[in-house]
Amino acid sequence: MDLGLQNARVLVTAASQGLGAATARRFSLEGAKVVINSRNLDKLKATADRIKAESGNAVFSVAADVSEPDAAEQIIGDSVKMLGGLDVLVLNAGGPPAGTFDDFDIAAWENATQLTFLSNVRLIQAALPHLRQSDKAALLAIQSMSVKQPVPNLTLSNAVRPAVIGLMKTLSLELGPEGIRANSILPGITDTERVTNLMQARAQKNATTPADERSASAGAIPLRRIGTPEEFANTAVFLCSPAAGFITGVALPVDGGAIQATL
Repeated sequence: MDLGLQNARVLVTAASQGLGAATARRFSLEGAKVVINSRNLDKLKATADRIKAESGNAVFSVAADVSEPDAAEQIIGDSVKMLGGLDVLVLNAGGPPAGTFDDFDIAAWENATQLTFLSNVRLIQAALPHLRQSDKAALLAIQSMSVKQPVPNLTLSNAVRPAVIGLMKTLSLELGPEGIRANSILPGITDTERVTNLMQARAQKNATTPADERSASAGAIPLRRIGTPEEFANTAVFLCSPAAGFITGVALPVDGGAIQATL
């Protein structure tokens, strides 16, 4: 299927590794021009070079921390200059620390809100003037299955991420008449660096091993396995593409059926 992304201008934040990098790679393989963002310029450049070598398409880097209030204008401004405009904004950020309610003070809650929610608000505000000039504008927020089913030991994520879903659903209503689509995607347990870290944290808390925790997580998924970044990226890129042009306002799980299994 031709997704209609040839020469599309795409920004993916938090994309030096994990789901963001996998998503940027798939966009590039579909013929899009891509900017990737994260805090670490060296890792960004390495990821950009790797994707470009595989796809043959331009991949640019913008180093900035999305949780910083002034970062959004820089990220969007630099991206638009590199790409000549903007068609797709994929909103991604590293998740808040693992832990239970008693583990966090107010500062931790404020930091989680800055990282997970307000970073998206600022990026969208900065991007909208450019998206309004596109004939295939799309927003996609990468969140988590925790917005529908809380994940043990992820209290900050469980509480803050649903606000992003409410924002994206609202934007789908407000921006739909302008032809700008807004969707969210909800990954379940996927084989990324963050999941490796979460499994280590769970093992420490439960006095088990990371391998035990991975096995238990896979066993709770109807498909009986952990997802791959490529499977996630395929879905994310489709939702942003003109091929999905009549889809907006959804929060789509990519979780092997895990949410249904826990309702």
